[in-house]
Amino acid sequence: MTPDIADADATTRTQILSLVVADGPISAVEIASTLQLAAAGIRRHLGELLSDGLIEDHREPGPDGRARGRGRPARYFVATASAHQALTQETPSLAVEAIEFLGKAAGRDAIGGFAGERAQRLEERYAAVITDAGADLGERIRALASAMNQDGYAATVRPGPRGLTLQLCQGHCPVHQVAQAFPEFCEAETRAISRLLGVHVQRLATLAGGEHVCTTTVPIALEFPTAQTAATPAKLTEPTRPTETAAVAAKGDQ
Repeated sequence: MTPDIADADATTRTQILSLVVADGPISAVEIASTLQLAAAGIRRHLGELLSDGLIEDHREPGPDGRARGRGRPARYFVATASAHQALTQETPSLAVEAIEFLGKAAGRDAIGGFAGERAQRLEERYAAVITDAGADLGERIRALASAMNQDGYAATVRPGPRGLTLQLCQGHCPVHQVAQAFPEFCEAETRAISRLLGVHVQRLATLAGGEHVCTTTVPIALEFPTAQTAATPAKLTEPTRPTETAAVAAKGDQ
């Protein structure tokens, strides 16, 4: 099966499933009529949806309330709980629409504020785990990856070039579609990671930007100021003045 045909089949199955969810119990003939497709093709897709556990037979009389007559009765289908869960996971556009509305109603800064608040909650949730990992930065990064995996990030830790950095890689983004539309979410998450680890980090790639993984590089071979130390200005010292002996020696050389 070519990719184009596979994509077309997937689209048709999604349309069929949506009809079953919205209008079930519904028969193959009714679905074929609505989508203007051949009933034989509809039955093939229905068979696959049955096998996947996304729809099931409706055993009660037809939707018009009449008992099914003799002969081969029409089959009516309804969606299963698994179908509702799958559709919920595959339609995150509602979140994008809600955030777009927020931006229009309260300005773009409100979107950044919302993203920052979400990142702060993430930070608060992981803080204890990072603290328990101790002072070693490598252990803190691995503890963070483990904690993020609990939230579905599929995170791993990989060595960076020349052993100077570690890379925190996220194979999945729970807010992928939202982050594609609003980069504020990636930026806020990066700042939260920096605060959790206590070092400056750099986001090299993102799933939202079209890469296959989100990659955040963390320096481990050089000291970088933490958020606390960065806020404290360095203590200035006055220039060293030459001693009297050095001044006399310098005069004698003239």
